[in-house]
Amino acid sequence: MTKAILFWLLATVLLIAAAPVQAQPTKIPRIGFLGGVSPAAVSARIESFRQGLRELGYVEGKSIAIEYRYAENKLDRLPALAAELVRLKVDVILSGGPGSTRAAKEATATIPIVMAQDTDPVGTGFVASLARPGGNITGLSTLAPEISGKHLELLKEIVPKLSRVAVLGISTNPGNGQMRKEVELAAGALGIKLQYFDVLSPNDIETAFRAVNKGRAEAVIVLVNSVINSHRTQVVEIAVKNRLPVIYPFLEIVEDGGLMSYGPSYSDSFRRAATYVDKILKGRTPADLPVEQPKKFEFIINLKAAKQIGLTIPPNVLVRADRVIK
Repeated sequence: MTKAILFWLLATVLLIAAAPVQAQPTKIPRIGFLGGVSPAAVSARIESFRQGLRELGYVEGKSIAIEYRYAENKLDRLPALAAELVRLKVDVILSGGPGSTRAAKEATATIPIVMAQDTDPVGTGFVASLARPGGNITGLSTLAPEISGKHLELLKEIVPKLSRVAVLGISTNPGNGQMRKEVELAAGALGIKLQYFDVLSPNDIETAFRAVNKGRAEAVIVLVNSVINSHRTQVVEIAVKNRLPVIYPFLEIVEDGGLMSYGPSYSDSFRRAATYVDKILKGRTPADLPVEQPKKFEFIINLKAAKQIGLTIPPNVLVRADRVIK
């Protein structure tokens, strides 16, 4: 009996020792996306970021995870959402704009932050310089204030007798001042009078357009403005109703019925942001990764929108467009 018990005990021990060790689940890196607008407002940009990750070999849900947090245009929610991502101990925070970057910066000095786009990261104090960021923030700058002057030139080409133009900006945007100066320089050279209107909230949109009509402006330039981008359908409808040619910095507004846009490709910036995330996950530090400036610019024209306001786009302008929506 004793021998039998010893035999079974020995067999049990050998079986346990021979049993395969169950592999522990591998922890996959987590990205925290922090956006100030709604998911719908930046869906194309987010998809570009995902595309960038896929091009680098990442599979969302398998080799990488993304925690999405959107303030839904309630910017006072950003600090709490940033703090939530910090508590989740994400490996990298991707910020969708200056407001999101500010909230993330105030929430953590250790978790790397990648800016998908920022008009003036040096001016905002996010980085020490574009070449040497110096802290836990790096990414992509979309600072190209000279584009604002180009906007006025394009409007002059499609409305040759243009003499009064309204500019819709947002004074809380650090790059707003530089963009406004560029428009003023171009206006001086073209002999055009400008009217500036600050659009800080959705309530300012209709107020601004009423003032535009009162000032008898013949066209409108929209500077980089998150409020207008988040309420682009409303802006497009008002522009059509008032038969006003409007040029925007975001192609999404033209896809939603706006007349034309010219500026950096924000989708390309979000796609490029994936390369920063990849480098950081592989051990690079934000302080040593230079901030990229815009590499790709797009000129989009919507002929349907032109027809709605009774405007004919000259052939010499059409041939320069990267894309024409018919």
